[in-house]
Amino acid sequence: MTTDTNKMMILKSSTTGRRASALDALRGYAILTMVLSGTIAFGILPGWMYHAQVPPPAHQFDPTIFGITWVDLVFPFFLFAMGAAFPFSIGKRLNEKWGIYKAVLNAFVRGAQLVFFAIYIQHLYPWVISDPQNLKAWLITLFAFALLFPMFMRMPEKFSMSLRIAVKVAAYGTGIILLLTLNYSGTREFSMAFSNIIILVLANMAIFGALAYILTAKNRFARLAILPLIMAVFLGSNTDGSWTQRLYNFSPVPWMYKFYYLKYLFIIIPGTIAGEYLMEWMKTSLTTETNKESEKSLAWLMLALSVFLVILNLYGLYSRNLEINIFLTSGLLCAGLFILRKEKTQNALLWKNLFTAGAYFLILGLFFEAYEGGIRKDQSTYSYYFVSSGLAFISLIFFSVVCDFFEWTKSTRFLVMTGQNPMIAYVGSSMLIMPVLSISGIAPYLSVFNANPWMGFLKGLIITALVTLVTMFFTRIKWFWKT
Repeated sequence: MTTDTNKMMILKSSTTGRRASALDALRGYAILTMVLSGTIAFGILPGWMYHAQVPPPAHQFDPTIFGITWVDLVFPFFLFAMGAAFPFSIGKRLNEKWGIYKAVLNAFVRGAQLVFFAIYIQHLYPWVISDPQNLKAWLITLFAFALLFPMFMRMPEKFSMSLRIAVKVAAYGTGIILLLTLNYSGTREFSMAFSNIIILVLANMAIFGALAYILTAKNRFARLAILPLIMAVFLGSNTDGSWTQRLYNFSPVPWMYKFYYLKYLFIIIPGTIAGEYLMEWMKTSLTTETNKESEKSLAWLMLALSVFLVILNLYGLYSRNLEINIFLTSGLLCAGLFILRKEKTQNALLWKNLFTAGAYFLILGLFFEAYEGGIRKDQSTYSYYFVSSGLAFISLIFFSVVCDFFEWTKSTRFLVMTGQNPMIAYVGSSMLIMPVLSISGIAPYLSVFNANPWMGFLKGLIITALVTLVTMFFTRIKWFWKT
């Protein structure tokens, strides 16, 4: 009886107490590279340092350009990590007998919070408040940043329930008053339709991705079966007068929801499967002993293979060496599957599951490459969804090896801690770092970094490093922004 009780306690801790550092690191990598891509100098770096469809020096959107760069993987990797977190957050609640209705309600509440966050930050960036920016704009932005803490932080347990509610209501009330009464620059007025598109997409995925997972939590094949239905609506929307076109165009709240956003379920849903693989590994890793020495050679091999596959596909797709890319990618994937075929240790089984899924989605994406003209982030193509999902699976293997197998905690702590507090990292540059640098008189000197490509990249690294330090500080003192 005691042994069974201890085993149940171990299993419970595996899904509630321990974190998958690889998932936090992947999320941290995505958010920091998102910051980096937005802060490097524009116009002077090579084309592969920007979104493929907005090349330097003019950075004008050109839909006739095909291919992807590392910048184009930033957002899908974050979406993938979001989906991978569903089995831990939603799955935990379902296991606690929440029931479907309560879980669905929670998904809508989280989505609504993210919609508010998207509208709030977009209106309170300093360049929106004033053009050109001035001291008043910077101070208002800093105040708006500080106000986000009582909005999205969990209040200390020592606070009474009534006090927690009062603080939240006061924070949101102040934020709403600020939005409605602020005098914006030029002709800008408050509008529900003026929101941060990245956060708005995340809000839609927090609702519809969560719904997909809640309804299929015990059947991943049913979850995958949702994707062809979404694809059918997209393809049918081109037929005038069809019901699929009406469904595609229907929106009771256009400023918040469009069917178009559901295309990102092609990344969220594969992410949920990765999360389930991680959860299965976490359960067995705390109840089964393993000899890591016997897995070291395989770990190094998977590390090298994952890095090479990502770099190969970025280069092959961007340079448009499509035949060589699919030939080499297929060979490497076959080699990886052959190496992993008989592995049965707990870590190897995780890598095998992730690699198998990643191989399928990557190859599927490469087979779709010619459709819609070629892979492209904007307007995003099916090839883009599948390739980025496949590379996300493979990248998760990299972080699993580095963070959870070799446990290189010192070198990866900045990624893990940032990944645990991504909302702060997302607005840290625009709403904290740059206003502080501007008020202190340092910001104008950043123009010196536009002299050459190396200096232009260094500028982005410096700002990203500052954002990382700020986020790590708040993570260390346990001030998390959560929805």
